[in-house]
Amino acid sequence: MKVTKSIGVFCETMAPLLFMIVLFQACSHQHSPCSEQQEMMIKTAATAKYVCSGVFLSGLGTGVVKRDWTRTTSETEVVIDLDEKFVTASCRGVTGKAIFREGLGCTLVGKTPIANNLITPKAVFSPKPVVSQNELWPDGNRVQTDTLIPGLNKTALERALDEEFKEIDPKRKRQTRAVVVVYNGRIVAERYAPGFMPQIRFLSWSVGKSITNALVGILVKQGRLRVNNRAPVPEWNDPNDPRRHITLDHLLKMSSGLKFNERSTVLCSEVFTLLFASDDMAAYAVRRPLEAKPGTRWNYSSGDSSIIARIIRHTLEASGEDYYSFPYRRLFSQIGMQTALIEVDASGTFVNAGWMWATARDYARFGLLYLNDGIWKGQRILPEGWVDYTGEPMAQAPKGMYGAHFWLNSGEPSNIHNRFWPELSRDTYTASGNRGQWITIIPSRKTVVVRFGFSQGKPDEWAIDHELFVSNLLRSLPGG
Repeated sequence: MKVTKSIGVFCETMAPLLFMIVLFQACSHQHSPCSEQQEMMIKTAATAKYVCSGVFLSGLGTGVVKRDWTRTTSETEVVIDLDEKFVTASCRGVTGKAIFREGLGCTLVGKTPIANNLITPKAVFSPKPVVSQNELWPDGNRVQTDTLIPGLNKTALERALDEEFKEIDPKRKRQTRAVVVVYNGRIVAERYAPGFMPQIRFLSWSVGKSITNALVGILVKQGRLRVNNRAPVPEWNDPNDPRRHITLDHLLKMSSGLKFNERSTVLCSEVFTLLFASDDMAAYAVRRPLEAKPGTRWNYSSGDSSIIARIIRHTLEASGEDYYSFPYRRLFSQIGMQTALIEVDASGTFVNAGWMWATARDYARFGLLYLNDGIWKGQRILPEGWVDYTGEPMAQAPKGMYGAHFWLNSGEPSNIHNRFWPELSRDTYTASGNRGQWITIIPSRKTVVVRFGFSQGKPDEWAIDHELFVSNLLRSLPGG
């Protein structure tokens, strides 16, 4: 690894990045339907993107880069330029590059004109919310977990946290980084792994999809979007195009019917092409052909989320409202999420599918907003009934486990074994991201559990058991 100027900071959570495979395969070339050129483009782009984001956004200290990146391959050269604020990754003559811009995070730059003439918004942010260090969370950033709460079993609570941070299998590390437990509107427990602390920002991964839900909800509240209306996508306007029947509701519930493989480990598959080989992610997603009639099939897809991101952008720009400050003015500043930042692709559209950063406490604020039915300090942020709509399961989703960009635990009312998490109540729902990012909301228990980390292996191989962890936490809380 080569570093120019000085090393700066790097996010450990990005170490073996690109979901399960990219950096562990690094510069190797195994049998694949992709060409070697395609694979190298994806791998170097992913490397540059996540190193860039980790260096310039996380807030972690030095020393992690060398430790985590030298175990990939000596063939990949990574250059970090702290003065010009960019990162390049090169392998076998192919180079990926990501640049950092204040307020917009890191963006991959390709060879197309749209990437080489990156949009620089006139106003990225409205002023960040002022959050007092002296007031108690969530109004401020002071956390006091030693106050006696009637019915709280502190010993059992600490035991549950001890177990979550414990490593029991060296081949399948949990790598829990942060846990925040909110009960009845206040933080009752908070813990970080060594080297991590409250001010460190974590990548959302697909937790960002649930942020998308909130942004759509705000526009619905303003009367500018309707979920049951046809999705406003110009490319689908042809009367003979069957995609014109896709609604915003279909996109939110991952039932658009568009061809998209989210789970593939093939590097030239849709998900990797979208994230690491598309200057305009939404443009790539809207070109996908229809595989099923809209509303008849559930298929988890970052493509659907990317299309929604562009719908939000076009809706705001059509009325002359500043798109780039919208999430900050209408959502983050309203609930005190002062560390939240959503990155953009080369076309200038927010990557709501998963490239958001925030502290664990700010993610907990987001969970609390939903726990309180979209109301914050007496002010309605999300429209009335929006949280209920969010929790309506998509009929074709297995065990009723998906609503509108949130994972559900609905299952069958009379059969707990038909739930995704049988030991948790049916009203439990969660924003979930790769590698074990969770904002779990349990309204009947007035509880939000935030867990962020970087668990190793495929999801069905993770050493963590989130259901057991949350169950143990709930038993320690009042009424447990």
